[in-house]
Amino acid sequence: MDVKFNNRDPVYVQVIRHFKEQIAKGFYEAGQEIPSRRELANLLKINPNTAQRAYKEMEEQRLIYTEGNLPSCITKDGEVLKNVREELIVEAVDLFVSSIKSINVPLSEVLDLVQKTHDAESGEAEESK
Repeated sequence: MDVKFNNRDPVYVQVIRHFKEQIAKGFYEAGQEIPSRRELANLLKINPNTAQRAYKEMEEQRLIYTEGNLPSCITKDGEVLKNVREELIVEAVDLFVSSIKSINVPLSEVLDLVQKTHDAESGEAEESK
């Protein structure tokens, strides 16, 4: 598990984001067991209380669930999983749009460039298969 922490955001927030990204990428699937809080703290070299806080927040967001003394697992709720992906897409689009607006680029030009870049990267992905 490789997480590059920044100094801007609280570590527990970055841990939650990491899990959301891994879910969106398909690394974690619905119902899949995740590391214990202590294991996560050791893997990421973070304070166990920080790992506990991240898990508590993810449980409140219904991203994970823990039944009794069993290991925590990724939610099986399809709506929650769909919302995770949408949340990440909206964040990326908002950041992109605000960056583009700051340099005053017309929307049509941006859309053309996005399409070309997407097509080029899709072609590279196909070639590497």
